[in-house]
Amino acid sequence: MGRTENDLVTDSNDAITLLNFIEEVTSKCEEEQDKVLAEILSQNAEVEYLKRHGCPKDKETFKSKVPIVSYEDLKPDILRIANGDTSPILCAHRVTEFFRSSGTSGGVQKLIPTTAESMVKRHLLYSLPLPVISKSIEGLDKGKSLFFLISKDQSTTPGGLLTHAVSTAYFRTHYFMDSAQDTYTSPIESIHCFDHFQSMYTQLLCGFYQRHDVVRVGASFAATLVTVVHFLKDHYSEICQDITSGLLSPKITDPGLRAQITDSFMGRPNTELAEFINSACNGENWEGIIPKIWPNTKYLEARVTGSMAQYISALEYYSSGLPLVSHRYASAECACGVNLNPICKPYDEATFTLIPNMAYFEFMPLDSSGIESDSQPVALADVEIGTEYELLVTTSTGLYRYRVEDVLCPTGFYNSTPQFKFVRRKNVVLGIDADKTTESELLKAIESVSMILKPFNTMVLEYTSYAHIKIIPGHYVIYLELFAKDPKIKLSEEVLGQCCLAMENSLSTRYRRGRVIYKSIGPLEIRVVKNGFFEKLREYAISRGTSLSQYKVPRCLKLLPMVQLMDSGVISTHFSPSFPIWGSSDV
Repeated sequence: MGRTENDLVTDSNDAITLLNFIEEVTSKCEEEQDKVLAEILSQNAEVEYLKRHGCPKDKETFKSKVPIVSYEDLKPDILRIANGDTSPILCAHRVTEFFRSSGTSGGVQKLIPTTAESMVKRHLLYSLPLPVISKSIEGLDKGKSLFFLISKDQSTTPGGLLTHAVSTAYFRTHYFMDSAQDTYTSPIESIHCFDHFQSMYTQLLCGFYQRHDVVRVGASFAATLVTVVHFLKDHYSEICQDITSGLLSPKITDPGLRAQITDSFMGRPNTELAEFINSACNGENWEGIIPKIWPNTKYLEARVTGSMAQYISALEYYSSGLPLVSHRYASAECACGVNLNPICKPYDEATFTLIPNMAYFEFMPLDSSGIESDSQPVALADVEIGTEYELLVTTSTGLYRYRVEDVLCPTGFYNSTPQFKFVRRKNVVLGIDADKTTESELLKAIESVSMILKPFNTMVLEYTSYAHIKIIPGHYVIYLELFAKDPKIKLSEEVLGQCCLAMENSLSTRYRRGRVIYKSIGPLEIRVVKNGFFEKLREYAISRGTSLSQYKVPRCLKLLPMVQLMDSGVISTHFSPSFPIWGSSDV
């Protein structure tokens, strides 16, 4: 094809061109990977970081001389750039801004250097999912997207560079703004508004007025979409008052946003629409609320892999089982891959094909316990199906053999390019003694709770955890927010005790050995919190700089203030009534 990335971005609305691009690059995985590494090494040949490591010019020297690093290893160089050093420290192109990682896993945000040139790749990746989805779902070009795109305020480093969430940065590029008016129901002023209340309120309002135009509903993460439904429950009546009167709420104070919404939608009272929304939202039964309000919705789009899988049941409930699509895989560090089989079971079958020209990818093999094996990292084309790996990326923006801390597992190939299932974040674990509970193991334990609660028409809306080690033996604490479809249902102490035990029986052999044989782990504890209380955890994270659109509930609490905050919302505590199952087959 011979087209450059800039050519592809120029034609990013041409579905056939983008689909042909996917076919071409995935058909020559190794060639594309070698090419992208050669370009990075050539472009950044004179930067300080690579000079420290022998000025590698080829793949073999690169792998022998350049170390595998984490964020802490690069932090001194990143801070130099943030403080105003404009010399080529990590990359040749000028660093124009920093992406802030979400920081919700480890509790600490990271600053990822970014260049104007790198946004071309990111926009290209963001353009790929819709043509792929359109192959399976017709009519997406006949309507608009109700996507809840939430910006987070920006800050500035001592050297004058902007720091913000990836999404916030992207919403301000010409790539996004040039197409937003025709693509989304929300005006750009609503998307750019830093006040989360005003942004979400007006995006819902605009979505109501254009409800018959909406063909897909989504957000970056499943958690955001569930948060929107909760916001709708709390504020639909107020929004309906605006629609009835034709006057925008005085709570919308952002001048540009207020003017845009007023000019576009207000001044024309619509009693019929307001009555419909009130009727749809009034009551306890919110099953199918999304297609009820937006009847032409063909699917939901949100990331539901990893810890986001907990929201699948809630979203299926709110959407009456509409297809739920995890569309792409990306991070602050790198734009990575696309789900080429989007209409699949969202958690068990969602896989992502890493696009070979996005970055140079390597994979650190992990053993069955999630520990690095003695093997060296392998190339993208050389991964083995069924083996878990930690992802390493090398990018043009100055990350070299960088640990993303995502664990991926290859499931197959698309042409010559591997497809991966996202397994977990590597650093999210619970541990008291020799036990190491991963995020996916914790999710499995939560699913066992869901099975017990199902006959009681109750579901787990949210969860998090921490390892309580201030007493001996320490034990796991699991915070749960529960939702009963019938408010009259009250769960007994016996039922919740059985939930504790079911979780323990779902955990690893190491955990159960510690509980039963060594007595080094105490009974698991469930602490049930007030409904809606997890929003306070979200507010706390946002107060520390996390973007709402990036926010993910931390599945393991690392910070004491977060533990104290959750404890303030506890309404009941329950412990496992007996030891978990342990037998001769457990070794």
